[in-house]
Amino acid sequence: MSSSEERIQEVGRRAQENANLIWNVANSLFGAFKPHEYGLVILPMCVIKRFHDCLLPTRTAVLEANKEYGNLGELKDGFLKEASGYQFYNTSEYTFASLITDPENIEDNFNDYLRGFSDNVRQILERMNFQAQVDRMVEAGVLYQVVVDFAAENLDMSPRHISTVDMGYIFENLVQRFSESYNEEAGAHFTSRDIIYLMCDLLLTNNDTVEDESGIHCTVYDMTMGTSQMLTCMEERLTQLDSSASVQTFGQEINPFTMGVAVADTLIHGSDPDNMKFGDTLSDDKFAGYEFDFVISNPPFGIDWKREATVIEAEHKKGEAGRFAPGLPSKSDGQMLFLMNGVKKLKDTGRMAIIQNGSSLFNGDAESGPSNIRRYLIEDTDWLDAIIRLPNDSFYNTGIATYIWIINKAKPAERKRKVQLIDASKCRLARRKPIGNKRYDIEKASRDLIVQAYGEFLTKDYAGVESDGKPIICKSKVVEGISLGYNKVVVESPVRNEDGSLALKRGKKIADPSKRDTESIPLTEEINEYMAREVLPYSPDAWVDESKTKKGYEIPFTRMFYEYTPIEASDEIAARITEHEKALMAKLRELFAEEE
Repeated sequence: MSSSEERIQEVGRRAQENANLIWNVANSLFGAFKPHEYGLVILPMCVIKRFHDCLLPTRTAVLEANKEYGNLGELKDGFLKEASGYQFYNTSEYTFASLITDPENIEDNFNDYLRGFSDNVRQILERMNFQAQVDRMVEAGVLYQVVVDFAAENLDMSPRHISTVDMGYIFENLVQRFSESYNEEAGAHFTSRDIIYLMCDLLLTNNDTVEDESGIHCTVYDMTMGTSQMLTCMEERLTQLDSSASVQTFGQEINPFTMGVAVADTLIHGSDPDNMKFGDTLSDDKFAGYEFDFVISNPPFGIDWKREATVIEAEHKKGEAGRFAPGLPSKSDGQMLFLMNGVKKLKDTGRMAIIQNGSSLFNGDAESGPSNIRRYLIEDTDWLDAIIRLPNDSFYNTGIATYIWIINKAKPAERKRKVQLIDASKCRLARRKPIGNKRYDIEKASRDLIVQAYGEFLTKDYAGVESDGKPIICKSKVVEGISLGYNKVVVESPVRNEDGSLALKRGKKIADPSKRDTESIPLTEEINEYMAREVLPYSPDAWVDESKTKKGYEIPFTRMFYEYTPIEASDEIAARITEHEKALMAKLRELFAEEE
């Protein structure tokens, strides 16, 4: 195992231990809160304690700066941030250590501490509706004990004790537990690191568009950022390539708790919190007019967009000026809307890695919204670069087949008008203990094999061995984009008179609606040639109603990788059954002989 993989596993282990410690606060909440409500307290308190421990070393400097500049109104903000060393501060005289020395006044003192935070932190807590939880804790008489729990010496959450990467893991673990206790889909907020690292590596393979003589300079956007760990991982990967890389991250999130965690993480590691926006990406786009070098995202599957329909349909009518020009998917599944939002947000040299389930490959008839979106990406723009099938049971909340779509607006010459399909469903390492539906990880050997297949751009099978010694295989097929398209034609057959002759009207054959049929003809084949071979030999008077021909696109991923397994010969089956019967009869005779 490489040192980097060992580090990833060690970080994960430490995060699990710290998350366990934090979640033990639930014992103090028992009775006052229902189990599915524990996260309403634990997540905000975790954010507050992280801020608290970050600010402790500069606390005295901040208090002195507040005394000196406190009467400057809004101007004092810059001085206090400079004194704290962060993009946030707290001017309260209290700390967790001093709060627990005065249990009688815990309500007033704790609220004073919360009011001491800078506006950007208070906004996070307001969005989490934390004051309501404080009031509930006061009413139930548990506020003091909760503060005591978080003041424990073994719960030091300062950066010197818990790095930004470790803290990201801890937040993810806590959000997952909260989601599970709330009976939510944890995967709506939580994408495991193994998948994120694969997406990052795919985006950076054979990519020199963000680097010049002075190094790497780029922007990264996640439209459903959750706790922002995709953005953090992408920044990690880029700084591994160039330690002085300039990476700006941007994200939007609709869940107030995961949004709070994301902004907290951004404030702590010094990025611009204004780049993190709260709101519904589909109906309230906070980044209209922005373009980014990279888009990386795992939008929710199967969510309906009825609530956002008015805004989305109005934007669709804007055509290319909007985000949804090619078409709209069914209102029961909005994941392709996120796909098109990401496409709109890419620079002319940009790349996107986005998770989709299988429905985006084939749902919708010819010239439906989904089909037109596929046509737009394959034929009209030639931006669909590759689709990678992941192993089933790779996500916490679903065991179904999932895919990474790679969009590249600047395909190199050899990839033009082609699409690469990669079946990585057998690139996996079994977990010793499943987490939800996740039974497999995509570890280094599997990740490297997938990235190699993508980078080489060949029709080829790649074989390797995972760390448990089991074989892995990755299959790549490079296909012409046009081969994924088809013409859906309406085939008419004529009405016949009682004597069998053709019924004519003004000298033309009359179509019999009861015999109307359709054929899907690949774009690589002429319609007349197909009809001559497949239809006219059996129905010589049939014809195509050209006015009803529609063009469609679908990606028959499973069929592309189907391998025929010959059926066992009947005499071999009979011989095997005979042998089985002989063995069974021998055991019966042996059994009856023992009874005698």
